[in-house]
Amino acid sequence: MPEPEVVAAPAGRPRSFRALYLAPLLALIALLAWAFASPIGAGPDDDFHLVSTWCATGSADRCLTGSESDSRIVPEAVLDAPCFAFDSTQSAACQTRQLDFDPTPTVETDRGNFVGAYPPVYYAVMSVFVGDDLLVSALIMRVVNVVLFVGLTTLLFWLLPITRRPTLVWGWLITTIPLGVFLIASNNPSGWALTGVGTAWIALLGYLETTGSRRLLLGAIGALAVLMAAGSRGDAALYTIGAIGVALVLTASSTRRFWIAAILPIALAGVALAFFLTARQVSSGVSGLGGGSTVPGAEAPVEQTLSGFGLIASNALNIPFLWSGAFGTWGLGWLDTTMPWVVVFAGIAVFTVIGFLGLARMTPRKAIVVAGVGVVLWVLPVYVLAASGKELLQGVQPRYILPLIVLFGGVLALTTASQRLGLGRGQSLVVIAALSGAHLVSLHMNIRRYVTGTDQPGLDLGAGAEWWWVGVPGPMVVWAIGSAAFTALVIILVREITPDRAERPAVTAS
Repeated sequence: MPEPEVVAAPAGRPRSFRALYLAPLLALIALLAWAFASPIGAGPDDDFHLVSTWCATGSADRCLTGSESDSRIVPEAVLDAPCFAFDSTQSAACQTRQLDFDPTPTVETDRGNFVGAYPPVYYAVMSVFVGDDLLVSALIMRVVNVVLFVGLTTLLFWLLPITRRPTLVWGWLITTIPLGVFLIASNNPSGWALTGVGTAWIALLGYLETTGSRRLLLGAIGALAVLMAAGSRGDAALYTIGAIGVALVLTASSTRRFWIAAILPIALAGVALAFFLTARQVSSGVSGLGGGSTVPGAEAPVEQTLSGFGLIASNALNIPFLWSGAFGTWGLGWLDTTMPWVVVFAGIAVFTVIGFLGLARMTPRKAIVVAGVGVVLWVLPVYVLAASGKELLQGVQPRYILPLIVLFGGVLALTTASQRLGLGRGQSLVVIAALSGAHLVSLHMNIRRYVTGTDQPGLDLGAGAEWWWVGVPGPMVVWAIGSAAFTALVIILVREITPDRAERPAVTAS
């Protein structure tokens, strides 16, 4: 693929302050709202992940050796924080009623990364923030994860060639509401998997397409993203290899310049492969994509009824239901925070619109990567489920394949230097309304689930509140500010990446 030309800013646009400069701050505010929208332990399997983080510190004051080689003694609240799990009518008030937040290790458990089921990097980095106050420690980790995402995406936006910026923005906007934003702002390593894979492919694409200091910086971002993804989950390490392959296919040539530049991506693929092979999550091929059965205590949620060809056929025909989980058909958290169908409809509609616009701007190489990622999205979950003898609801969750969905959305939105994804003014308004509305409703539903439980519906999240953070503005304030920030962010970004009327190509949405 030829290098995209670096297009100068359109004539007549003022070079003074631009609303675009507010985008990182707005993204930070919106994601921080999600960080405060749920209590500690709200992420899926967070008892396992919090325990693993506390025991990665190497400090006897935080985590003690258990009676068995695969057990540890940890603070009670670290293990039992999800006291509300699986019952959406139960608020997080059970934490204040039942748990002791003393940081002293008192409870023994085998729920942790004690046999190397997951790569160690995520837990090691997060353990730096473990302190005497368990709640503050967990919140700091969430804030760090949000800052990493916003920081990497902001750097990419300014370092990538101008023609790659719409791909970056659309790739994230159309794939992360509501599941993605929930995970990015959580204590779950799936957030790093998502950030890492979604960043690595386009950072390395930009690295292969640019020169000089810009190339060096993009290469560094790509390397960090690979380390984040491969160091968080074994399956994400495998996805990272695929993401690197996408960048290489899109830019491959027989020139010496390309092969010298390709040394870094190929080396990073080797690093990701090493993480994949050394993590016991590699057994996911026979136990479930998320390594579900490698986590002690995990059980299948539904009874097995199919086998053989019937099992394969059923799973293959129902895989789109798994994809739709990224847009809210599956619950957030412990799969117990359900979303209204308006969230699902809006998210899928925007993904479809941008996806079809992207298909109208196809090149041979883009066709290869779109087809390749699409096939993997369908075949990999079917293979994993068949190998483990499980039905769809038993072995694979949407968060396990969400990094692939982000990659798929990104390659669909990919264009060349002479192409742009053209939206008319009315179409842009509909997209903005759909994304903003889906975010507004999903953030409200997520806060409601923990403040009072879903058995007490109503617009005012503060009315009858049973749980909330001490010293934090009320739930209505967090929801209003987070929703307003996201809406402003989407307006700014869509305006920025939508071609001016004079620049629009002949093919537009209709």
